[in-house]
Amino acid sequence: MAPNPAEVTEPAPVARPWALGPQKVLDALGVAREVGLSREQVLERRRRWGSNQLRETARRHGLAILLDQVKSVVILLLIAAGLLALAFGEIPEALAILTVIFVNTGIGFVTELRAIRSMEALRQLGRVETTVRRAGSVESRLAQELVPGDIVIVQGGDVITADLRLIEASRLEADESALTGESVPVAKQTELLPPDTHLSERTNLVFKGTAITRGSGEAVVVATGEATELGQISTLVRNAEAVETPLEKRLDALGRRMVWVTLVVAILVAVSGLASGRDVFLAIEISIALAVAAIPEGLPIVATIALARGMWRMARRHALVSRLSAVETLGATAVILTDKTGTLTENRMSVSHFVLDGLEVNASDLERRPDESASPGAEPASALDELMVSACLCNNATLDRGAAADEPQAVGDPTEAALLVAAARCGYYREALLEAMPELREEPFDSDIKMMATFHRREGAVLVAVKGAPEAVIERCESVRGSAGVRLMTPEMRDEWERRSLALGEQGLRTLALASKVVADAAEDPYRGLVLLGLAALLDPPRAGVETAIRECREAGIRVVMVTGDQLGTARTVASAVGVLEVRDPPEACVDARWLEPVSDLPSAQRAQLLSAQVFARTSPRQKLELIDLHQQAGNVVAMTGDGINDAPALKKADIGVAMGIRGTQVAKEAAAMVLQDDEFATIVHAVEQGRAIYANLRKFVVYLMSCNLSEVLIVGLASLAGAPLPLLPLQILFLNLVTDVFPALALGVGEGDAGIMRERPRPADEALLTRGHWLLIAGYGIILSSVVLAAMGIAMAWLGMSERQAVSVSFLTLAFAQLWHVFNMRAATGRWTDNEIVRNPWIWAAIALCILLVLAAVYTPGLSELLRLDPPGASGWALVLAMSLLPLALGPLAVRFGARLGAGGGPGGPGRFDLGQSTKASR
Repeated sequence: MAPNPAEVTEPAPVARPWALGPQKVLDALGVAREVGLSREQVLERRRRWGSNQLRETARRHGLAILLDQVKSVVILLLIAAGLLALAFGEIPEALAILTVIFVNTGIGFVTELRAIRSMEALRQLGRVETTVRRAGSVESRLAQELVPGDIVIVQGGDVITADLRLIEASRLEADESALTGESVPVAKQTELLPPDTHLSERTNLVFKGTAITRGSGEAVVVATGEATELGQISTLVRNAEAVETPLEKRLDALGRRMVWVTLVVAILVAVSGLASGRDVFLAIEISIALAVAAIPEGLPIVATIALARGMWRMARRHALVSRLSAVETLGATAVILTDKTGTLTENRMSVSHFVLDGLEVNASDLERRPDESASPGAEPASALDELMVSACLCNNATLDRGAAADEPQAVGDPTEAALLVAAARCGYYREALLEAMPELREEPFDSDIKMMATFHRREGAVLVAVKGAPEAVIERCESVRGSAGVRLMTPEMRDEWERRSLALGEQGLRTLALASKVVADAAEDPYRGLVLLGLAALLDPPRAGVETAIRECREAGIRVVMVTGDQLGTARTVASAVGVLEVRDPPEACVDARWLEPVSDLPSAQRAQLLSAQVFARTSPRQKLELIDLHQQAGNVVAMTGDGINDAPALKKADIGVAMGIRGTQVAKEAAAMVLQDDEFATIVHAVEQGRAIYANLRKFVVYLMSCNLSEVLIVGLASLAGAPLPLLPLQILFLNLVTDVFPALALGVGEGDAGIMRERPRPADEALLTRGHWLLIAGYGIILSSVVLAAMGIAMAWLGMSERQAVSVSFLTLAFAQLWHVFNMRAATGRWTDNEIVRNPWIWAAIALCILLVLAAVYTPGLSELLRLDPPGASGWALVLAMSLLPLALGPLAVRFGARLGAGGGPGGPGRFDLGQSTKASR
């Protein structure tokens, strides 16, 4: 096993690699560029220098988690009660309290430990891979497997996973802001530099933690793990404190407020008990027990479990969430800005036809006759041949040599792959063309100018092949290649070609323009004096299920807005096909972003119009940022999908950045809060649904727990103030708090959610976990629960002639079972009595069954019943317990109406409705 990087002290194998030439660095590392390291060399170097990992923030050990449980306010109050019991000589009660502390701490420890370990395991799902050359073959390897001397192949969109000395660089630029703070991409080269060159000026190195924004190249690993530049400053990361999610902060604030409230209640109960002549120890112990009962101590635990379980559910549905805060934010998502290709469409491009000067050729007709040959080195015989040559050369995809001749397949960018497949049907193959016309250099695709070019040596000259967006290429063409040869491009011809391109877009086809020229030197400007060869029209069918997913979003009150770089006609056609655009939408719902001024400069009327737009075409990375900001300023929680390098800023700025896992670049994945491992738009909808369900579960859990705790406070507080016998004794309260609160509450926290939750509107991002209506609902439930318990005790003593101990047993059992049945009051307002998310939750039934057994054991188990001072109530007592405990379930709807009437506002289901689900009446 490789040693931990923290244990490796040997320095990096090459000192100051920027001051050495590429070959000297390779020699120092004992590696040949064309071959790479052997398996034996890799194993030996990993033993020597360790894995390519930084020291992570210390893994939380079980002891630390256990101590966190003991440090809680609840446990401290219980310890105080136990010490008081010892002080007054109440040994059995002291032991009972110690048992409660042990069980309560054990539950908190086990649940939090499992949640933390689950989160640690989830983080392992997002590991980064790097392309390396080993033993003569190119392969993908996990970043931590890199060793000094590995030959790494880099290209735009890659995240750099070790410090690398560049051997070859073609238009290579890197974003080093994570390391140097400089936001402008740094141009890279391979020449050696002076030994005293500053870190920010070492242009022949790329560093771990940075990202390639443009170009391609090859490099050799010169430092890994802690020996990298990033590793040397990683102490800052290791010492950083964990950031709480907004929900965790709200729960903590709620807990702190409850501490002060319950302390006041405890003091009042203690004073009233002493004033009514109660025993001093009993009065003080009751007040402490009430304080413990009133504080919802399980909130942080259940919140962590619910969020972590939600992340696992999303992972099973191919949505990998990188941080807990994203889970809760998903539930409030109101706008999804989505790209088109690969998200709403299959990203399975196929050429429909080519448009040449005076000629259209369908893809089905692209088949070279046996007596014809495509000679790679010869001058192309026709305009179509010349177009095919440029389509093959200006391309980074590769043809699968094992594919059947009648169905050629290609690997790489879907658009480029489609061009290779079409060219192969004409007998043109990229590999053969490159042998005859070697590539001299590449001008990578630039999102600003929307073109790419490659330079090739051909018969003593240089052929430049270009492809890109039609409007960009056509503008730079000075002539056109047709069947009669090359002729000059007139303004009228240029307009006609642009109209053809727009017409293809209106048919939902993606359009590329191809051009070429012959020059004397590979250093010339590739985009000047081009000869237009024609247009390629490509078809990308909509994804199956996208239309249904978008309809679900609309029902859920979520707007889906298409933001794409394609032409307006293509975007409009696809948007109509998948349901983003409806028939009733006006023409201004589609915006051509090419003519869009900076949003900040627009008057308010135009900004409002942009907010209602459904489609944005020809959008630049800057405009994506502006659109996100526009919707956020309008109070919307925005999700943004993306896959490319230029999407990274928008993915970071969005409330939920969603990267594509299959076709997405590493830069995009690192910037996103969620990665779709299947690139399916429907997966976003499932994730939003899960986020809503988690938040609704937490809300239900809090209302349930606090209403149960409030009922205990009211029962004992009112009886104490009235000078009546106590309906609940301190240890009974602690038992109830441990049994009937914890297990049903945990079951509520991990429920699947209401089936109708996606028919609600998104909750406001700033909405409190408990609104005014929820507080009123808690009060209503608390009053109902306490009333039936006090009534049950009164009936037991006055009508059934029970002793005080038997009557206390009746009140204890009534409250215990009432709290168990009360969990069914937590159903959504849309749920029926017999068919709702609570009834369908198997954990609820398991929790109820377990609690019933524990309550019966408390009554009928010798020793435990004596400790809790409980007697079997008899047949009449049990009848009274069951009848009274079911009343809160029947009266629960009254509390809902009470909360709705006094909560003010209109709920998501219309006037007068109050719900425990995604949205609330009070918030509207």
